[in-house]
Amino acid sequence: MSRTSWAGASALASGTLFGLGLAIAGMTDPRKVLAFLDVVCGCDPSLLLVLGTAGLVILPGYRWARCHKAPLLADRFHLPAASAIDTPLVLGAALFGIGWGIAGY
Repeated sequence: MSRTSWAGASALASGTLFGLGLAIAGMTDPRKVLAFLDVVCGCDPSLLLVLGTAGLVILPGYRWARCHKAPLLADRFHLPAASAIDTPLVLGAALFGIGWGIAGY
């Protein structure tokens, strides 16, 4: 199996694991997400727990990436270069929110 095939297989496995984790946590249920966003009638903090746990899980990976020049299955890390909040970022976030609004969320 080539390096590219291993990278694709690991991406598929990572995405599958991520989706499975969201499904087990109940985050695929729109009512659960809406309950988290509803600050008027009482917020459901379980989504915050899932997000915090995800942060704790990814932290060792980022620490490992800072100590190495390249990942195991690629020639270099593909980390974001931009860190500034610019117009395309704000417009993208606004479009995302508008999409949620149109969908009734």
